[in-house]
Amino acid sequence: MPARQRGAVPKTSGARVSASAVDRRVALLRGINVGTAKRVSMADLRTVFEDLGYDEVRTLLNSGNVVFTIRKAASRDHAARLRKAIADRLGIQSRVVVLTRREIADAVAANPFTALADNPSRLLVLACADATGIAQLEPLLKERWSPEALALGTRVAYLWCARGIGISRLWTMVNRAIGDAGTARNIATMTRLLAILDE
Repeated sequence: MPARQRGAVPKTSGARVSASAVDRRVALLRGINVGTAKRVSMADLRTVFEDLGYDEVRTLLNSGNVVFTIRKAASRDHAARLRKAIADRLGIQSRVVVLTRREIADAVAANPFTALADNPSRLLVLACADATGIAQLEPLLKERWSPEALALGTRVAYLWCARGIGISRLWTMVNRAIGDAGTARNIATMTRLLAILDE
């Protein structure tokens, strides 16, 4: 679905399993290792995933990006399961958003700001647990954001923070609208996650 918009125009662990029996996904944790709050070792985070039975667990950067494999037979609410385990074992409360390989690929491919964004670190892809979170941002499409820009997809939103996140009015208003319902990564990180999924 085309994005609706407004604004200016690794580590590896775990056993390998048969490709026919698996489902690769990405877990994005909100607010991990930002400043001095919610400090988590990526090694400890990988151990949590492995102890829950997930395979081929890999982390990217130090900000809570985890690629993992699910056996097809294991049909569960993985985000809630991971959130509880992280709280119980690491003492960290963090929103966990789980995306499929297709959702990551669609988010990268549907980026509406390819021509506009001249700095990948300032183009954010905000992922929410479901479409409800993205719907909460619809009123923001009525506002003028230039030189920033906002676009909404089905499962993600795109935020072009032209002068950086630290002074972005758009970023501030988006966070106010969604609370902790989602978490954002820049487009370069999302592209790297897709590459790991496809290895």
